[in-house]
Amino acid sequence: MGSNLLFVGFLLVMGFGPMTARSQLSYDYYSKSCPNVLNIVRSQVLNAIKNETRMAASLLRLHFHDCFVNGCDGSILLDGSDGEKFALPNLNSARGFEVVDSIKTAVESACNGTVSCADILAIAAKYAVVFSGGPSWRVLLGRRDGLVANQSGANSGLPGPFNSIDTIISKFNAVGLNTTDVVALSGGHTIGRARCTLFSSRLSNFSATSSVDPTLDASMAADLQSLCSSGDGNTTTALDRNSTDAFDNHYFQNLLNQKGLLSSDQGLYSSDEGIASTKSLVETYSNSSERFLCDFANSMVKMGNISPLTGSQGEVRQNCRVVN
Repeated sequence: MGSNLLFVGFLLVMGFGPMTARSQLSYDYYSKSCPNVLNIVRSQVLNAIKNETRMAASLLRLHFHDCFVNGCDGSILLDGSDGEKFALPNLNSARGFEVVDSIKTAVESACNGTVSCADILAIAAKYAVVFSGGPSWRVLLGRRDGLVANQSGANSGLPGPFNSIDTIISKFNAVGLNTTDVVALSGGHTIGRARCTLFSSRLSNFSATSSVDPTLDASMAADLQSLCSSGDGNTTTALDRNSTDAFDNHYFQNLLNQKGLLSSDQGLYSSDEGIASTKSLVETYSNSSERFLCDFANSMVKMGNISPLTGSQGEVRQNCRVVN
């Protein structure tokens, strides 16, 4: 990557570029009211990842799944049978709620009633990436917490592993994100795990002409068939084969070798829709870790700015699981 492109990337990540609509969020929102909030969240996230490496991916995913439904308002954290955490894309899948509780408790001890749960998710996502070896970025702050969850919105609006690439792009477009954001944020699958139930349809009875998905590497398919043979759909495996916990561009290199785990991963490179819209960027990222990490950070800033509640909207929850 040339120095000019790096500088442009730096400007975008820092929030000065045309792609980042800053809304009413700011970097120094808590500079007087809770000046140590970043360090508090950082410490809690580090402890959580030391306890369980997978938690990094789980915290990143919570922020993602929060922002795509009602904007980045902490609504995914609300308990209740009609909550987003019980929507199909999150059921038996979204995790890390207890870690968020611990972060909130630590933050409340320092600055009672000041820092929103939505902002905690945004900060935690950043440090989850950083502690996995990924890029850093400045987190815009000042989000307020929503008063309602939106289970139907989570069911319809969250991109899913069975969606076509065009459908995923449409869901990103609906919240103001573009195709570059689709590919860059899909690279978040460089860490984390997925359940057999989310990819087993690729392993048998795939189509009238092929038992196994022809875009899945044969040896990897055999390994996955063995892994999932017990019939327990909740058995997990790494999303980024052979680079499980490192935040890098290996995920994209896997796609070039037909080793994407989910259909929505491999589809970025191998599907007809992906060939038309996303394949070239997959190739770019597979060759340039620098470009991927820069674009990922920029897309995280954009995603964190989806329809935030600010000012007197919403509230600052005392307990992230329930409205005040």
